[in-house]
Amino acid sequence: MALEITDLSISYPSRGHQQTAVLSGLSLSLAEDEICCIMGPSGCGKSSLLHTLAGILTPTSGSLRLKGQPLDPQHQQIALVPQQYGLLPWKCVRDNLQLPAALGKRLVQPEQQRAILDILGLSTLLDRYPQELSGGQRQRIALARAFFMQPDLLLLDEAFSALDISTAERSRQLFLELWHAYPTPTLIVTHSPQETLELSRRTLVFGGQPSQLLADLSSPSLELLTQRLRQSYETL
Repeated sequence: MALEITDLSISYPSRGHQQTAVLSGLSLSLAEDEICCIMGPSGCGKSSLLHTLAGILTPTSGSLRLKGQPLDPQHQQIALVPQQYGLLPWKCVRDNLQLPAALGKRLVQPEQQRAILDILGLSTLLDRYPQELSGGQRQRIALARAFFMQPDLLLLDEAFSALDISTAERSRQLFLELWHAYPTPTLIVTHSPQETLELSRRTLVFGGQPSQLLADLSSPSLELLTQRLRQSYETL
């Protein structure tokens, strides 16, 4: 397995010396060539999990291993695409794409960078700034930057949610085209059952307080997925 999570718990400091648990005893694994979606109600720890894997948060307890080694975002290639894409407005597209290299990350070779830009239709936008672009274009730039890193693990946090329906559908199609050209283990947080059916063959459903894994569904039907989501909301 590419990613192995064992008995992971995540807590936040609260008043006094108290801790508020958001995830408790989570265990899951992710294959090398797998896209897995994560769903559940707001506040159930979906984004906290991604932020922990990206090194933004420190887990309370548990084990995280990536490709057989302890997970270490400082030395492994972990790419996170946040909901608002994380582009720097004062840098042009070309410089935003090269930002991981400025932070000490390795990037794919120039010919692979050009291939990624061609798949996403971004080659003519390199000298523009984020505020000059549409939401769909900014989203595709964030995806391109992630794939430039040739990541060991790719994390998408509601990456399609800010787009209108048609733009989101087109962006998901382009993402899948890019992913099949450069497959990498991927976790996607989403609130959309339809999105999970389009992007992955496996869906994890979180719920409860603190959150736990309620269901691990392989190739779920929309009806079953909706039922599981309703159950997870009712546990809150």
